[in-house]
Amino acid sequence: MSPTGPAASDFPAVSAHGHVTFLGAGPGDPGLLTLRAVEALASADVLVAEPDVLGVVRCHARAGVSTPELTVIDAQSTAAGVPVLRGAVNLVMEAAKGGKRVVRAVPGDPGLDADAGAEMLACAAAGIPFEVVPGIAEVVGVPAYAGVPLRDAQGTDVRFVDARTASDRCWGEVGASDATAVISTTLDSVAAAAGELVAAGRKPDTPLTVTVAGTTTRQRTWTATLGTIAQVLKQAKVLPSPEGHRPVIAVVGERSSAAQRDQLAWFESKPLFGWKVLVPRTREQAASLSDQLRSYGAVPHEVPTIAVEPPRTPQQMERAVKGLVTGRYEWIAFTSVNAVKAVREKFEEYGLDARAFAGIKVAAVGEQTAAALVDFGVKPDLMPSGEQSAAGLLEDWPPYDPVFDPIDRVFLPRADIATETLVAGLIELGWEVDDVTAYRTVRASPPPAETREAIKGGGFDAVLFTSSSTVRNLVGIAGKPHNVTVIACIGPATAKTAEEHGLRVDVLSPEPSVHKLAEALAEFGARRREAAKEAGDPVTRPSERRPGARRRRSTTT
Repeated sequence: MSPTGPAASDFPAVSAHGHVTFLGAGPGDPGLLTLRAVEALASADVLVAEPDVLGVVRCHARAGVSTPELTVIDAQSTAAGVPVLRGAVNLVMEAAKGGKRVVRAVPGDPGLDADAGAEMLACAAAGIPFEVVPGIAEVVGVPAYAGVPLRDAQGTDVRFVDARTASDRCWGEVGASDATAVISTTLDSVAAAAGELVAAGRKPDTPLTVTVAGTTTRQRTWTATLGTIAQVLKQAKVLPSPEGHRPVIAVVGERSSAAQRDQLAWFESKPLFGWKVLVPRTREQAASLSDQLRSYGAVPHEVPTIAVEPPRTPQQMERAVKGLVTGRYEWIAFTSVNAVKAVREKFEEYGLDARAFAGIKVAAVGEQTAAALVDFGVKPDLMPSGEQSAAGLLEDWPPYDPVFDPIDRVFLPRADIATETLVAGLIELGWEVDDVTAYRTVRASPPPAETREAIKGGGFDAVLFTSSSTVRNLVGIAGKPHNVTVIACIGPATAKTAEEHGLRVDVLSPEPSVHKLAEALAEFGARRREAAKEAGDPVTRPSERRPGARRRRSTTT
């Protein structure tokens, strides 16, 4: 329930019609959606939004939500590369009159969207109940992400200007003042807006920042003055460009000075900002790692290289699980998250739960495996105190003692391609081991041609290898990564396999943990960034070093 009141779905509608929520999707970062926005999206029957906004909000909508396509009605704007989508009001009204709960999502904040205002009036005229969920306005959110404060202790005025509709009077008032001006415009119109302010009285040396794709990992900010912005964009090879119509937020005033941005640009200074990182893992295992990479500013691209399938002969696993219940084992050892998942699925098949582990000691090879067990309701009795691996687990595993151990048998559910290290070590310690194939790992299907070309052509900035099999499988299904791509490996064995395939290993995780591996890559990126700054060089991504990268980038920025 929202702290401001019940969710719309908590009570029946008081109208014969449905209900409309006008929702602000913010400036682009999905993490900026409000809690109330997430609530409304979860209960929506119909979601109406422009394509860019749909990409921000759709992940919070339920699986069966309808997303009707907006129609383009302005042919002139289509020819200019900026299609105007105006079918929203009809779609909203039609769905609401049909008794549906509609979410109409708009960029930024609905209060600053003229079309949303007209749609609200249409709902009011038709007697359709609606609510408004504010969002973070682009003119506020983008400068915050660019490290450009709009006010200081002196309380300078802030003026917001939409360059597309600004009148001569507006330019004159802003130009004659010393207020901070936040201008919504396009990349190829920034210089014209700067010229309007200079013509109205602003000094040509007034600081100016221009930010494109604000609050996303594609964000880029340029610092200049009103008099130099055209030259700065030309020297950066940003303009001329066929994508000059892209929207930008320009901030004019002393708060946008380069000296302050160097200290306050928190978002673009993240260690892996804008890095496109390949995550070759199973789909189930990639999500948490991708979330961690995003926190470092990276753009993760998940490519499954391993598919997990049930064993060809399930009888061995079935017998072992039944033996677990009947007291056949003293220990059960889990060496992967997939092993936990396989046992859990078999338990659910038999109507069992975590209580079946009562009286049995449980070992986990590492933190991720232990977390999967805790999620199942089982707390491990043994984890490696040192290296999180089969060898590390063996170092802490107690030898079999007939006085203290009534049963001498260990249940080891694992992959069909697992090494024999743990089995051999347990036998040396006096234990009998039921080494059971709980799941099979097979090579996944090749990724799309575009992804394969990016891997081989240097389109990725880094690749994370989490096992030797991910190295072999990625090279097998997609080809060898380009030599400009940073190669990060989870441990020595994986690094050796990468080198055997002709890859240069740049980053080695200090521990065999995917999260430690991501941390190590972030530290590598931070060192690389600092080295460039100390040398007075521009901070670039590894993929920008490949031949032709700068030329191609200049046509798409």
